[in-house]
Amino acid sequence: ANDQRKVIYAQRNELMAANDISEIISAIRADVVNNVITQYIPAKTMVEQWDISGLEEHLRQEFNVEIPVQQMLNDDNKLQELGLRKRIVEILEQNHKDKEHKITKDVLQHFEKSVMLQVLDTSWKEHLAAMDYLRQGIHFRGYAQKDPKQEYKREAFEMFTSLLDHIKYEVISILFKVQVRQEEDVQAIDEQMQAPREMHFEHASAPALDVLDNEPQAPVADEESAAASEQPFVREGQKLGRNDPCPCGSGKKYKQCHGKLA
Repeated sequence: ANDQRKVIYAQRNELMAANDISEIISAIRADVVNNVITQYIPAKTMVEQWDISGLEEHLRQEFNVEIPVQQMLNDDNKLQELGLRKRIVEILEQNHKDKEHKITKDVLQHFEKSVMLQVLDTSWKEHLAAMDYLRQGIHFRGYAQKDPKQEYKREAFEMFTSLLDHIKYEVISILFKVQVRQEEDVQAIDEQMQAPREMHFEHASAPALDVLDNEPQAPVADEESAAASEQPFVREGQKLGRNDPCPCGSGKKYKQCHGKLA
């Protein structure tokens, strides 16, 4: 739990310090959209195996975007998987640019940061509760001739990876669903999001998550999100370098592992 906390705090610190996160949003959007496309158009499969109607419905329901994928294929019988992916991503990129034309760039960037911080805070709090639930039941694995400590580490890593995927997906889904007609629309939504952000990064049972690893328990810092946004940015702890080993223990560099979010 301490290692996961380091990653989340590092990513949150980067977001708080950044003035422009447009490149981060763009990279996350491409990643999320490509993952969605893969669900319906698996790599190296025949056109007959593609679920085009399912993809169109997913884009409509989750991203509020109408993309006539089947029509695109009908109009160009030479269109293959990679070309189709590229077109879909380009259409969604243009959708984002259209919103930029309706409001000032500064307002949109502030809104995007608010959405990311809100999703990050809420998802992390839910993850702590799920980790606590895992810790309380992991000892029963011993009855199945499995090492509870190793099972805990394995499932905790899988849950954390799912957490980061969830954060990215939720951020992009929210940003697509927001209907922007004028600048006041974004400002009104942004104000509504400020109140829920006034939360603590704290969980009643969170310190106990480290018991299985017998690690020193790090203090859980209070995160007053809304107040922090009004204060000069001050980094908490030592900066986690992009080329440093990822705290999750995968052996990869931070930028190639859980640092991809930020």
